[in-house]
Amino acid sequence: MDALVEAVRPVDGTQDAEAGRDAIKAALSELLEQHPDANLLDLSEEQRLFAIERYISRDVFNRIVLDIGKSIQDNAPSASAGLSRLKEISDYVRETVAGRFRSLRKAGEQLDARRVSQLVNQALQEAFSVFEDYVA
Repeated sequence: MDALVEAVRPVDGTQDAEAGRDAIKAALSELLEQHPDANLLDLSEEQRLFAIERYISRDVFNRIVLDIGKSIQDNAPSASAGLSRLKEISDYVRETVAGRFRSLRKAGEQLDARRVSQLVNQALQEAFSVFEDYVA
């Protein structure tokens, strides 16, 4: 799995790259938990969509943490409340992205790079809007 992550998102020393690497690794780990027999080099369509969904969820959450994570923690009444807020955001993003994927599958839409980009941007905007009080 590490070799696959390295091939997809090599280390370049930036926070964005590390966040992306984390998202890929987390998505593949969840995929292997859900489908222990999965061949990472030959995924079924169901497995591929699962991995993409989980990657998007984690990537969006990581971007939020990079952008406003420190403010969320600084504005929380305690350290545990700050961590709880981050968990709440993570859960929200995961459910939002999963819901979008269910809608796409139900509508029979294909998932391409443009659609993935739209999903990411919509999830980011919604999360920022829903949790803006955590930053103030």
